[in-house]
Amino acid sequence: MELKNGHLIIPAALFQDVLQGEPQINMVYYPERSQLLVAAKSKAFFEKLHQPVWMMLKDKNLAGDKALYVRELLIDHDLDAADRALPYSVKETGIIAISL
Repeated sequence: MELKNGHLIIPAALFQDVLQGEPQINMVYYPERSQLLVAAKSKAFFEKLHQPVWMMLKDKNLAGDKALYVRELLIDHDLDAADRALPYSVKETGIIAISL
């Protein structure tokens, strides 16, 4: 997982395995933890537990990597927008937790 030009780049394998190939996702940012949570739109429980924003993933390349525009979130929360690798973990429930 990496941040590049204001986009979160999601590798194809992670997109297929965790997000189950769904281009529509829900995401929520928790500033106190500096953590972005991402889940497939079909995970109805995610919407009940959090107050997420619905987003659409874009195709990044022919390898199947996806891009999620997060520049606005970085600006709103005064976060580092430099291109870099981002640590993340995958929860048993199919939620990706990304440290920003």
